[in-house]
Amino acid sequence: MNRYRPTKKNTALIQTVWTICRLLFGVTFIISGFVKAVDPLGVQYKIEDYLTALNLTALHPFALTFAFALFAIEFVIGVNFLFSIRMRETSFVGLLFMCVMTPVTLWIALANPVTDCGCFGDAIILSNWATFWKNIILLAVVITVIALRKKVHHTWLSPFPEWTLTATFCIIPLALGCYGLRFLPLIDFRPYKIGNNIIELMSIPPDAPKGESKTTLIYEKNGEEKEFTLQNYPTNDSTWHFVDQKTIQIKEGYVPPIHDFAITDKNNDDITTDILYCPDTTYLVVMYDLTLTDADDIHSLVKLQHYATTHQQPFYVLTASGADDRATFSETTHTSFQFYTADPITLKTMIRANPGVMVLKEGVILDKYPVY
Repeated sequence: MNRYRPTKKNTALIQTVWTICRLLFGVTFIISGFVKAVDPLGVQYKIEDYLTALNLTALHPFALTFAFALFAIEFVIGVNFLFSIRMRETSFVGLLFMCVMTPVTLWIALANPVTDCGCFGDAIILSNWATFWKNIILLAVVITVIALRKKVHHTWLSPFPEWTLTATFCIIPLALGCYGLRFLPLIDFRPYKIGNNIIELMSIPPDAPKGESKTTLIYEKNGEEKEFTLQNYPTNDSTWHFVDQKTIQIKEGYVPPIHDFAITDKNNDDITTDILYCPDTTYLVVMYDLTLTDADDIHSLVKLQHYATTHQQPFYVLTASGADDRATFSETTHTSFQFYTADPITLKTMIRANPGVMVLKEGVILDKYPVY
């Protein structure tokens, strides 16, 4: 009976394939865990979006805990893969992780509850289908790692140092997350980072690709419906009655990095241009949800308002909260801020703090800092 005996050439090939798969999986998870760890509130907001889509809003208070657990697990898996530490346990945890996330990303691609899954935070934006196929590749990669693990040599430390390193690796993303919560993200991947010019990032270049869409008009006549285009619909035929209109995007045009920055006053007048082109230092205080704003932090804002008023510098308090919440907030904190309205997603993107301050001058972001 002939038995297969691996040659040195086959062994080297297996070792090479296993190493490439291990490094690919590890680096991907390190990047994913790191970019999430530096921006824990961004991960929290994304998880809240998912919970809302699943009608699980009762779990919103746990979203931040889920965020910390998510990026800590990803980062540790990635580093352990990179340095080949505790591969037996880590590879099966990685497989379990992918077996959970791959069906989730398939649902996201099909149902489209959010436009971006957030797997790489704001650092790398992937479409939902691109994320799904990325996970299919990673699933195949981790299965390959598990299948070949016993055929290669990968142990270089004894168990105790390996577990010690694993615990140490866990501290890194948790420390980054705590820093981001206490201050602001260590690295700002969003278009509202310090030094950026909002006016420029809102502009569309003249040679930018244009979007294309197809509009279908539905008319009814004698109980029968028929679809028309904008070129051939029965505009002068009164026997046809308009029923519905459908517009489908065929090709997406250029979307500027900042495309939803808009601020209105109490009269619903747009004052965005006044703010962006103001030659004086302008303070934008962001409190996207007044019900979540800590009243103990308000005294710093009162001092800032006094400073801005004294130096004749514009001072705006931006929120997405309604009139009732604004009245309750003013009564509770004994303040008389004049509120201006902006989209909550825009406010949460501008600064990861509630409250937080963004300092502008002629559209350029001079500074950002949380208020506490």
